[in-house]
Amino acid sequence: MQKASVLLFLAWVCFLFYAGIALFTSGFLLTRLELTNHSSCQEPPGPGSLPWGSQGKPGACWMASRFSRVVLVLIDALRFDFAQPQHSHVPREPPVSLPFLGKLSSLQRILEIQPHHARLYRSQVDPPTTTMQRLKALTTGSLPTFIDAGSNFASHAIVEDNLIKQLTSAGRRVVFMGDDTWKDLFPGAFSKAFFFPSFNVRDLDTVDNGILEHLYPTMDSGEWDVLIAHFLGVDHCGHKHGPHHPEMAKKLSQMDQVIQGLVERLENDTLLVVAGDHGMTTNGDHGGDSELEVSAALFLYSPTAVFPSTPPEVSRFLHTYSAATQDLQAKELHQLQNLFSKASADYQWLLQSPKGAEATLPTVIAELQQFLRGARAMCIESWARFSLSFLLLHLLAAGIPVTTPGPFTVPWQAVSAWALMATQTFYSTGHQPVFPAIHWHAAFVGFPEGHGSCTWLPALLVGANTFASHLLFAVGCPLLLLWPFLCESQGLRKRQQPPGNEADARVRPEEEEEPLMEMRLRDAPQHFYAALLQLGLKYLFILGIQILACALAASILRRHLMVWKVFAPKFIFEAVGFIVSSVGLLLGIALVMRVDGAVSSWFRQLFLAQQR
Repeated sequence: MQKASVLLFLAWVCFLFYAGIALFTSGFLLTRLELTNHSSCQEPPGPGSLPWGSQGKPGACWMASRFSRVVLVLIDALRFDFAQPQHSHVPREPPVSLPFLGKLSSLQRILEIQPHHARLYRSQVDPPTTTMQRLKALTTGSLPTFIDAGSNFASHAIVEDNLIKQLTSAGRRVVFMGDDTWKDLFPGAFSKAFFFPSFNVRDLDTVDNGILEHLYPTMDSGEWDVLIAHFLGVDHCGHKHGPHHPEMAKKLSQMDQVIQGLVERLENDTLLVVAGDHGMTTNGDHGGDSELEVSAALFLYSPTAVFPSTPPEVSRFLHTYSAATQDLQAKELHQLQNLFSKASADYQWLLQSPKGAEATLPTVIAELQQFLRGARAMCIESWARFSLSFLLLHLLAAGIPVTTPGPFTVPWQAVSAWALMATQTFYSTGHQPVFPAIHWHAAFVGFPEGHGSCTWLPALLVGANTFASHLLFAVGCPLLLLWPFLCESQGLRKRQQPPGNEADARVRPEEEEEPLMEMRLRDAPQHFYAALLQLGLKYLFILGIQILACALAASILRRHLMVWKVFAPKFIFEAVGFIVSSVGLLLGIALVMRVDGAVSSWFRQLFLAQQR
């Protein structure tokens, strides 16, 4: 058996597993077709004429413009309780001394003084709670897909209809400043932009100070219609110190001063939106679906009343998506449409009969909430499917014989223990198969000042830190070929030195001449490569059993509430770990072959020298 044959066969087995992982990923994890349809003012949102009578008015589309300008302040990781006031001490209760409470005091003051001009909401976001996915959801109104979490390092331009495209198509001047993630999502979409590198979580001030350098001068210039400022200091402070650190109080106080400065400069036709894209855990991390991670703050304010007129009745996305993909159930779609029509009719009756508002309003709210939950549940059910092809490919890969005659057979228990040690090392070094537990600080090992605009290097460092145990144990797996020689040499020593018999303890001549340990590899070179193939197949088989178990658990419990918090992340980590381990195994076997070739060459030279 030749070297190339062993590596090619192992690579083919790895390919079978890769294909199975890809099929399962495409069939199980949330996937969604990005529609390229774009709405326009010439295309009404539904049949018939528009009920608002605004078509044809200057600057109007489907309805009259409520505000001429919008200032969107996106405070990354602004958890909802960050915006809550510091409650006074209640007798018989322990005092609350959290550093972040009450620091955004301007919000509460505005809500108390001008209740009709401001609103504060708890925004419940969808996981994964990573920045790129949340920006995509905020600008498109769609559900983020779970597998998108991996693209947080390398964002791609949004091709589906989105808020930024609609604003630019309508001739609005959109100015952006802050997180450079927006540059990749919306290339060339802004009339003016000030991008700052976002990945260095140890830097709390560069992005925020850069925004403040341009924020007020740009606002005073009047050369804008939509002004977006994405601050990162709160998020970076959470990653570096956690939410309970005094530095968090400083960053929130700085954001409070920013909000006050904007409120003082707002004109009557301008709306201020202060929002968080996601929350953070008690450790300052995010990415999962815990309550603290999915709870964000949303604050609205305008010098004029915020909601003086009725909102539009636009709900055609489900119909358009169903027509394009045939994925949504027609019966459920019809039921949702009837529910939305009833809620709209009740809402119109509520506006015309304010006397019965107290009794009718809860019913309208419940109907609209039921519609939104039903639409979300239907989309999630359509975008989460399981493919049995993965099981077939695993059976094909597992059915390959892994027994080879010869003196280098490695016991199954040794290979199993080796794979178990790799998994144990993953956990013992502080890792967990969930996104919030990723050691993001590893991205700055050797680069304390950050990486500039480079994204692949920090991603590589984080990946190396996370899957170091998989790589090291896979590369070292060929060392298990020495296992039988080690056992044999230990048994030989015991036979050489029987207790209580000094005469028999002397080594017999034939045992003195027998080579030990790795030198025995030269006795049967015809079986060496076959032994490497056998060992590689056994190791891949055990790794494949692990990922197959994760796939089965995720598929069986795919409707469980914990699927996107536990089972899907576990499968993703196992899948990436398998890929890293298989690549490491091939590298380790190739290295052993290279060493064996060098040793064989040395033996041949030594044998020729002895003959001369």
